Amino acid sequence: MLPGNPEGLSMAIETEVGVPIEKRRPLRVRETLVGVLKMRESAIFLALLGIMIVITIVAPNFATSGNIYRVSRQISFVAIASLGVFTVILTGGIDLSLGSIIGISGVISGLCMEAGVHYLLSIGIGLVTGCLVGAINGLLVSYVGITPFIVTLGMLSMARGSIWIITKGWPVENIDERILVLSQGDILGIPVPVIIMLFISIIVHFVMRSTVFGRRVYAIGGNEEATRLSGIDVKKIKCIVYAISGLMAAITGIMLVARFNSAQTSSGDGWELDAIAAAVIGGASLQGGAGSVIGVLIGAAIMGVIRNGLVLMKISAYWQTAIMGLIIVLAAVIDRIKNR
Repeated sequence: MLPGNPEGLSMAIETEVGVPIEKRRPLRVRETLVGVLKMRESAIFLALLGIMIVITIVAPNFATSGNIYRVSRQISFVAIASLGVFTVILTGGIDLSLGSIIGISGVISGLCMEAGVHYLLSIGIGLVTGCLVGAINGLLVSYVGITPFIVTLGMLSMARGSIWIITKGWPVENIDERILVLSQGDILGIPVPVIIMLFISIIVHFVMRSTVFGRRVYAIGGNEEATRLSGIDVKKIKCIVYAISGLMAAITGIMLVARFNSAQTSSGDGWELDAIAAAVIGGASLQGGAGSVIGVLIGAAIMGVIRNGLVLMKISAYWQTAIMGLIIVLAAVIDRIKNR
């Protein structure tokens, strides 16, 4: 090759690598596509698309803009709650009190507004309430050593009972109208709850994937004893993730208050099942150490789409409950099979 000959230089580079540049580019694209399709989230997303297509064929009004708007808003509530319980599941724990925390956080916030407290301070008090209840769960699990199932099941009853004691069964209706935008507003045609969900998702994804804390959460779920022996404060981290779960539940509870313009005593009742199911359907392992934020969002979307589809297909409410229960069981079975 003579100096100053660019064509010869190009041929030399191609020969050195062994594959011409023009041929390498399609290979890279193909490898990237194959890698994406092999991702666990890709299979779940394809399942979501398949479900949406089937529902659209059976109930064509599913694909209308108005229905998509409503479904996306409903999905956002479940997704936010799921992101909280997802962090707990990553450590191998469970939070059955999530639904009751949703309820009590909303009620406390509503009562503060009814008493004349500024709406922003009322929201803050509601968030602190949820975070505190979650932290109590974490303390009992981490430092007392009680099984998460027992602790959160007991808290489910205590928090729900507290709601009835405080409200005497009556909803709190004197809500500051300035909070209604949290659930009833939209920006450029996008529901505000969806925007809030995406914002929270980005934060949780960053924390779980790009921080020392997040890596330690995954490590605890993968092998708690090894993580403890490496010098990591496992108890502290587990306490924090339960507090995070309580905080996410509180956010959901306050958004539901804004949605209904009142704090309902039954708010959040049974939501723990949907939240846990969304996380598991999205690929989070009940044994801990596996899962992603993207998977949780897709799982929440699947739950929301199926619920909406059953309503549009005029399936009996009794059958809807049975079908959703079956989906939860199947998700647990699939998780078990994957981890064998």
